[in-house]
Amino acid sequence: MAKRYTDEFRRDAVRIATTSGLTRPQLSSDLGVGLSTLNKWVQQHQHHELMSGPHEDVEKENARLRKEVRVLREEREVLKKAAIFFAGQSPFRQIASQSPVGNG
Repeated sequence: MAKRYTDEFRRDAVRIATTSGLTRPQLSSDLGVGLSTLNKWVQQHQHHELMSGPHEDVEKENARLRKEVRVLREEREVLKKAAIFFAGQSPFRQIASQSPVGNG
Protein backbone atom coordinates (compact mmCIF):
# COMPACT_ATOMS: atom_id res chain seq x y z
CA MET A 1 0.00 0.00 0.00
CA ALA A 2 1.27 3.47 -0.89
CA LYS A 3 2.17 5.89 1.88
CA ARG A 4 -0.03 8.95 2.29
CA TYR A 5 1.69 12.26 2.94
CA THR A 6 0.06 15.43 4.20
CA ASP A 7 -0.07 18.52 2.01
CA GLU A 8 2.13 20.31 4.53
CA PHE A 9 4.77 17.58 4.26
CA ARG A 10 4.67 17.78 0.47
CA ARG A 11 5.01 21.59 0.52
CA ASP A 12 7.95 21.39 2.92
CA ALA A 13 9.62 18.70 0.83
CA VAL A 14 9.24 20.81 -2.33
CA ARG A 15 10.50 23.93 -0.55
CA ILE A 16 13.58 22.05 0.70
CA ALA A 17 14.14 20.48 -2.73
CA THR A 18 14.02 23.85 -4.49
CA THR A 19 15.90 25.99 -1.96
CA SER A 20 18.45 23.77 -0.27
CA GLY A 21 21.69 22.66 -1.82
CA LEU A 22 20.79 19.01 -1.35
CA THR A 23 20.46 16.74 -4.34
CA ARG A 24 17.06 15.22 -4.87
CA PRO A 25 18.28 11.65 -4.37
CA GLN A 26 19.87 12.68 -1.07
CA LEU A 27 16.76 14.59 0.04
CA SER A 28 14.39 11.79 -0.94
CA SER A 29 16.48 9.37 1.09
CA ASP A 30 16.55 11.74 4.09
CA LEU A 31 12.78 12.22 3.96
CA GLY A 32 11.98 8.57 3.29
CA VAL A 33 10.22 9.45 0.06
CA GLY A 34 10.81 7.84 -3.31
CA LEU A 35 12.84 9.91 -5.76
CA SER A 36 10.14 9.72 -8.43
CA THR A 37 7.56 10.85 -5.88
CA LEU A 38 9.66 13.85 -4.88
CA ASN A 39 10.29 14.73 -8.54
CA LYS A 40 6.55 14.50 -9.23
CA TRP A 41 5.77 16.85 -6.33
CA VAL A 42 8.34 19.37 -7.55
CA GLN A 43 6.99 19.24 -11.11
CA GLN A 44 3.41 19.68 -9.89
CA HIS A 45 4.49 22.63 -7.76
CA GLN A 46 6.32 24.28 -10.67
CA HIS A 47 3.33 23.77 -12.96
CA HIS A 48 0.95 25.15 -10.33
CA GLU A 49 3.17 28.20 -9.76
CA LEU A 50 3.34 28.84 -13.49
CA MET A 51 -0.40 28.57 -13.99
CA SER A 52 -1.43 30.50 -10.88
CA GLY A 53 0.98 33.39 -11.22
CA PRO A 54 -0.16 37.00 -11.27
CA HIS A 55 -2.36 37.54 -14.31
CA GLU A 56 -3.26 41.16 -13.61
CA ASP A 57 -0.52 42.42 -15.93
CA VAL A 58 -1.74 40.19 -18.73
CA GLU A 59 -5.33 41.32 -18.20
CA LYS A 60 -4.29 44.99 -18.23
CA GLU A 61 -2.27 44.45 -21.40
CA ASN A 62 -5.23 42.68 -23.06
CA ALA A 63 -7.53 45.57 -22.16
CA ARG A 64 -5.02 48.08 -23.56
CA LEU A 65 -4.65 46.07 -26.76
CA ARG A 66 -8.43 45.75 -27.19
CA LYS A 67 -8.77 49.52 -26.89
CA GLU A 68 -5.94 50.04 -29.39
CA VAL A 69 -7.60 47.63 -31.85
CA ARG A 70 -10.90 49.51 -31.51
CA VAL A 71 -9.21 52.86 -32.21
CA LEU A 72 -7.31 51.45 -35.17
CA ARG A 73 -10.49 49.99 -36.65
CA GLU A 74 -12.22 53.37 -36.31
CA GLU A 75 -9.27 55.10 -37.99
CA ARG A 76 -9.33 52.53 -40.80
CA GLU A 77 -13.02 53.22 -41.41
CA VAL A 78 -12.36 56.96 -41.62
CA LEU A 79 -9.53 56.34 -44.09
CA LYS A 80 -11.76 54.08 -46.20
CA LYS A 81 -14.42 56.82 -46.39
CA ALA A 82 -11.78 59.42 -47.25
CA ALA A 83 -10.38 57.20 -50.00
CA ILE A 84 -13.85 56.75 -51.47
CA PHE A 85 -14.49 60.50 -51.28
CA PHE A 86 -11.24 61.43 -52.97
CA ALA A 87 -11.56 58.68 -55.57
CA GLY A 88 -14.84 60.25 -56.65
CA GLN A 89 -13.14 63.54 -57.52
CA SER A 90 -11.55 63.74 -60.95
CA PRO A 91 -7.99 65.06 -61.23
CA PHE A 92 -9.12 67.64 -63.82
CA ARG A 93 -11.57 69.20 -61.37
CA GLN A 94 -8.85 69.50 -58.75
CA ILE A 95 -6.40 71.12 -61.15
CA ALA A 96 -9.04 73.44 -62.65
CA SER A 97 -10.14 74.65 -59.26
CA GLN A 98 -6.56 75.34 -58.15
CA SER A 99 -5.29 77.30 -61.17
CA PRO A 100 -6.63 80.81 -61.67
CA VAL A 101 -8.03 81.48 -65.11
CA GLY A 102 -7.63 85.01 -66.37
CA ASN A 103 -10.72 86.73 -67.61
CA GLY A 104 -8.98 89.33 -69.30
